[in-house]
Amino acid sequence: MRAIATESGVSLGNAYYYFESKEHLIQGFYARMHEEHLAACEPVLLKERDLAARLRGVLIAKIETAEPYHRFSGILFKTAADPKSPLNPFSAASEPVRAEATDLMRRVVTGSKAPPPADLAEKLPELLWLFEMAVILFWIHDESKDCARTRKLIDSTVDILTKLIAVGSFALLKPLRRSALELMDELRADALPASASTRKKPAKK
Repeated sequence: MRAIATESGVSLGNAYYYFESKEHLIQGFYARMHEEHLAACEPVLLKERDLAARLRGVLIAKIETAEPYHRFSGILFKTAADPKSPLNPFSAASEPVRAEATDLMRRVVTGSKAPPPADLAEKLPELLWLFEMAVILFWIHDESKDCARTRKLIDSTVDILTKLIAVGSFALLKPLRRSALELMDELRADALPASASTRKKPAKK
């Protein structure tokens, strides 16, 4: 905090006025990265209506806006991977950014030309956010030129995932879909803070 205050040209006390701790400072970093990501996603969401194109564009925008922080993200992961750390993406302290990132995935789904059934559409944004977290973890460890391996991962898995969503939307698979979604709810209640698992969901159409 002292080094950051010095680099910013403010007193240490002033730095602590805006950020109570190093953890609060990193949460601010999370929020700023998310704002940059939202801005980069807007042209994609306005232009594309195909679910695969929308999801692919949002994920590519994520790694491109995060690229300047690639090395730092790897260092930060050492702390963020700790389940007890407030910097963990599943922690209560990370709820605001996590909620906004999930809402972004909700826009990806609801703005597509063929949105899935209501029961799947309600849970899908959170599943897609978890998918994004897996992509980010891969990206953190990706040392290929221009993160080519991560881009290939996104292209391949988005195609597979959107095909699975299409198949899972069939009426005949509704009982299986219901069982899978109920399992997700059970696991989420155990893994996420109450504020996340009880957050108000959009009304079913």
